[in-house]
Formats: sequence, structure tokens, C-alpha cells
Amino acid sequence: MAMLESIVVFTLLLLMLILIIILILFAFKPWRFFSFSLFSFSSRSRSIKVEDVERPLVSDDVNHSQDQSNDSTRNYDLEGACYQSEALLRSPRNKGLVHKQRLPSASPHLAQGDSLILEISDPSEDLLVGQTLKRPLATEHLIEALKLGRPENQNENSIQEFVPKVISDQRSCLSLEVVSGPSRGIRCSVQSTNPSRLPLTLGRVSPSDLLLKDAEVSGKHAMITWNSNKLKWELVDMGSLNGTLLNSQPINHPDSGSRQWGHPMELASGDTITLGTTSNIQVHILSQNECMVPFGVGMISDPMSLRRGGKKLPMEDVCYYQWPLPGIDQFGVFGICDGHGGVEAAKSASKILPEMLATILSDPVIRERVLSQHDASDVLKDAFLRAEASMNNYYEGCTATVLLVWADADENFYAQCANVGDSACLMNVGGKQIKMTEDHKISSYSERLRMEGMGEPLRDGETRLCGLNLARMLGDKFVKQQDSRFSSEPFISEPVHINQTSGAFALLASDGFWDVVTAKKTIQLVAQEREKELMAESETGNLADKIANVLLNEARTQRTKDNTSIIFLDFDSTSRRISCKVDDP
Repeated sequence: MAMLESIVVFTLLLLMLILIIILILFAFKPWRFFSFSLFSFSSRSRSIKVEDVERPLVSDDVNHSQDQSNDSTRNYDLEGACYQSEALLRSPRNKGLVHKQRLPSASPHLAQGDSLILEISDPSEDLLVGQTLKRPLATEHLIEALKLGRPENQNENSIQEFVPKVISDQRSCLSLEVVSGPSRGIRCSVQSTNPSRLPLTLGRVSPSDLLLKDAEVSGKHAMITWNSNKLKWELVDMGSLNGTLLNSQPINHPDSGSRQWGHPMELASGDTITLGTTSNIQVHILSQNECMVPFGVGMISDPMSLRRGGKKLPMEDVCYYQWPLPGIDQFGVFGICDGHGGVEAAKSASKILPEMLATILSDPVIRERVLSQHDASDVLKDAFLRAEASMNNYYEGCTATVLLVWADADENFYAQCANVGDSACLMNVGGKQIKMTEDHKISSYSERLRMEGMGEPLRDGETRLCGLNLARMLGDKFVKQQDSRFSSEPFISEPVHINQTSGAFALLASDGFWDVVTAKKTIQLVAQEREKELMAESETGNLADKIANVLLNEARTQRTKDNTSIIFLDFDSTSRRISCKVDDP
């Protein structure tokens, strides 16, 4: 009996000892040290063949790279890190960098032991496992991304570290003019390429660049800088006491007493800056091309809204100009495209038409014929036909109005217009009104005659075809396949000789303007603004810009319900225009 009790006690003690050992094992987990040693031994003992290092894991051929992907996974370690040999790092031009998939993480970093770890935040954006980049990293990274069909906007933050920024040579001239207040008439100009003059400060005390003797203006009131990334001028309130308005909207910090700076706001030509309540400053912005144009140019657009204070309409207008055309000093083009069904067709046409004109006029024989005959009809027609053939817009279309302007050897200016749709161009030379375009609405008399001549007349009361009220346009390939009465053949105006002492001007505008403003009213408004300019004591800036703004405001006052775009060309040599020079305040 005593022996049996001894055995029971011994068994219980043994079980307790085993239980204590198990608890200790679970608490300290000693097996992880053995596992790590085995893994390290396995990693050290793994051999790499020379031919494996020499052979790219991913070839230039995408299909071939996919075939090799299974073979390359053997070099893919458990953590997803890529361990490069010293030979690979020594010759990046030939071997490049190896990128491998990794679990999402915050940002890329360089680990110890010369191991590059590229962490990708979105698994859908991963490169092929074992990808080797043969070309310089930035270029190859983008090329491989395109090969794999990855959208350009994905993983933008990761790519941005490696891709150098390409900034266009965009020169811009900013001119400020005080148009009201105690310092009325003071002007100041600066170019974006003159960093020593930037930023431009506005205030009541020196050393402000634009010095305003106004008690409501703070000593350091506001500042204008050139944003080289956005290629835009930006205005910021510097914590002024009485605030800063941009086009009647406050841009200063809500708590004016805190003297905190406001957020930068982009400036556009024609904007009005108000410092305090009385000092209004007009903004004029000229691009490098504008400074080269030998006559005044004003260009402005507004999407408008269906009712006052309502939400803005989608913007489908595109207005553009180039002076001179690339490689052709005597010629320039000015145009408006009004899209329907979207803006893509208008964007395409505004890009393709100038390119086609430049290509055609690059032929010296054609160019000399235009200069000698003072007629570019064939050039304009050919450009429209080529543009239509180049556009692949099946369910979107646009109007297109193009004014080609050129100068001969004696500096005489000529202009000729081509159009499809209802964006119109009006010229006034020597007091004579010249309509440079033709209306191509379904309801227009000329289009009804054209369709009757085709043997397919419109029915009485019919004002639309396939839901469209236009008979001529660029794009809309689908409806053109459904109904042969649609056309892209442009109307070509007669060439006009421009006498620069005759007060000549040209106005291109989308139908949002012409729907509510007549040609007669337009001429009256232009004449009124020119009269104000003559009566002004000092030069008041870019007159063409001012007239374009006045015309747009008239359309807004008349409550137009469509996108409105305006290009105003002032050929009057007596008009005083602001130049791109730096004036001392």
C-alpha cells in the first residue's frame, strides 16, 4: 500500500514538472532561435550559378518575361526583399536594379547590406517578380509600366522619386495696374524668368514692389509668386488687417486678427485684386507668344450657368492660338472649338488643326503661293480635311472656327477664316462689318439648300438630325455613318486685307456669345472701350484683354445659358498695348 502511494506521488510530481517545462517553453519560445539558424544556414549554403546572374530575370519581350517568371521565383525570399550582388551594383547601366514584390508599406528605403527594398503601396501596381531594368531607372520604370498596361496615374508617389520633372520653357509676364484708390495709375511688371524680382510684394511701406499710399492697405499686405510646377502666378494674403479680395471673393485668413497668411490663389489675366476697400488692381498676364504677336490679343472663357448663382455648366469650349506657327514666322492661327457630347473632340481638333496648318505651310511652294496671291483657301480646306481624317471621335464632335492671319514682306496683314458649325467670326475693317463664317445649324437656309441638292431634303419643321442641331462638324463619326447629310467640309471666307490704321478688329466667339449679343451691339461695345482708352490719361494695359472681358460680361448680363469663349484681335496700330518690360514702381 505504501509503495502504491509512493508511485502516485511520484507520478503527480512528474506531471507537474512536465507542465512547468511546457509553460516555460511557451513563455520563452526557444525554437525560434533554432529556426532562424536553420534558415540562415540554408541561405548561406544556397549557391548561385554565374549564368543565372548574367541572364536577365525579365527580358525586353513581355511575353518571354512571363514565361520566365516561374523560374525567377526561386530568387524571391520570404520577406520580399531583393538582395543584390556587388557586381550588379557596380554596373547599373548594364544590369539595372532588380525590383520585386513586397507587402504594402509606407515608403521605400535602403536596408543594410546594400539591399534595395522598393515598397509599393498598391498590390495591383506591382512589377513582375524578378524584373531587371536594363536602361536608366527612371526611363525603364515608365517603359515597363506601359508594357504591363498600368494606368499612368497609379503609384504616382512611388514613381515621382525616380522620374525627373520636365518643365516647359514657359515665360510669362505679369503686369499690375492700380485702377482705383489713392494710388490710381501706378503700374508694375515682372517676368517669371527674373527670379531676382520675385516674389512681388504689395503693401503700404517700402520695400514693397507695388507701393500703395492707402491707409487701408497693410505695410506688407499681399504677395505674388510664380509657381514653376503649375506654371501659374499665385496671390497670397500676408495676414493683412483689412483683407484681400480676388474678383470680389475674400482670400485672406478667416481670422483677420490672427495675422495668419491665406492660401495661395491662382491668377488669370483680367482678374481684379482688391486691397482693403478702395484700391483695385487689374491683372494682365502675357505669355511669351503673346509678347511676340504684332497686334493686340484678348482671350477669355466662362462655362456660365443655367441661372444666376447656379452650378457652372460643364466646359466644352476650347479656344487657342499660336503666333507664329512653328517654323513659319509670317503666319499665325486663332481658333475656337465648341464640343458637344464632351470636350475630347474639341481638344483633339484644337491640337490637330494648328499642326496641319503648320505642316502644309512648311512647303515653301505653297507658302509662297499664299503670300503672292493673298489667298489661303486651299490651305484651310486641306487642313480641315486632314484634321477630320486624323480624329477618332465617334460619339463626340465639335464646331471649329479657324482664323489664319499672315503678314507679307511689306508687313501688310491678311486674314482668312474657315469654319464648320456655329462658332462665328466677325471682322470690322474701316467701319465695314464683314461676316467671316457661315452658320451650319440644321435650320439654316444654306444647309437646307445643300441637303436639297444632295436629293435628301429635310422635312418641314425638322430642325435636328440624329438628335443634333448641327449639319457640319468635326468628329461624330458614328452619326456621319448613319446619315450622309452630315459633313465636315468647311466654309471658307474671302481673304481680307487689314489696314492697321483703319481701327480693324476681329472677334471669334462660340454660340454662347452670339445667342445673346448681336453684331451691332458688339461693334458698339468695342467702340466705347476704345473711346475710354483714348480719353485715359495714362496707358491702361492690354486693350484687347479689356474688350474681351467687356464682351464676356455683356453675354453674362444677357444671361447666356451656354459655354462662352471669346478671342478678340485688335489690329489698330494706334491702340496702346502693355509690353513685357519691368517698370519701377
